Amino acid sequence: MNHLCRLTLAALIPAAALSFGLSGALAQTPSPAPAASVSPSPTSPAPSASPSPAASASPVPAATPSPAASASPAATPAPAASASPSPAPPAAAATTPAPVQTADPFGLETMLEAKKVVMVKGTANWDSAFDTLVDAFKALNALLDKQGIKHAGNSMIVYTSTDDTGFTFLAEIPVEQDPKNLSKDMSIGKSPEGKALKFVHRGSYDNMDNTYEAITNHLDDKKLEAKDTFIEEYLTDPLKTAEDKLVINVFVPLK
Repeated sequence: MNHLCRLTLAALIPAAALSFGLSGALAQTPSPAPAASVSPSPTSPAPSASPSPAASASPVPAATPSPAASASPAATPAPAASASPSPAPPAAAATTPAPVQTADPFGLETMLEAKKVVMVKGTANWDSAFDTLVDAFKALNALLDKQGIKHAGNSMIVYTSTDDTGFTFLAEIPVEQDPKNLSKDMSIGKSPEGKALKFVHRGSYDNMDNTYEAITNHLDDKKLEAKDTFIEEYLTDPLKTAEDKLVINVFVPLK
């Protein structure tokens, strides 16, 4: 399926120009009721009758605590307790700025800068496409490792043509110094440059069909005019990364 979308994309680009609390306080008031003052009654049982008027006096003071209930306005601080919830909202507000994870950009306009690269030219059929690309990268890495030359950027594949059976490509690795003893299929040159749209693919090479289909639809919807090539930049090393864990930038150069 990969080749169908790449073919559609490749055909779309040149041909169609990529058209794309108070009650509790009252309960305590009985406790002040000088019923405890009745305790004098046991001390003098004879004047038990006299205590009754005294008791009548005691109820009067007992009634006086009831005005203390009039202190219920003091209970108005209860609204002050209601003020305690007010600090709660700021705490909630502090939790609101939760980090949000954004998706990969799709169709982001960018400028490609030309880099010095060592490259190898190759052809592949769709059935063994990824294996062929990996072999090309292996050949380039063997050359650089032998000469102690480090990569100066991510490995790339530049598709130069596609058809029903396969495609031609350039496998490129950016370098800062020129390697020697190149094979006949290898050369030193520059990577593509200029304005391009950037798309991101995550997953296996075989599942890139969905990505290329989405790219084709995006170009068609935006009615964009693109060049007749596209580039894959491997953010993960295809020689060391499981195929289903690949992360690849796809660039479509614009005219």
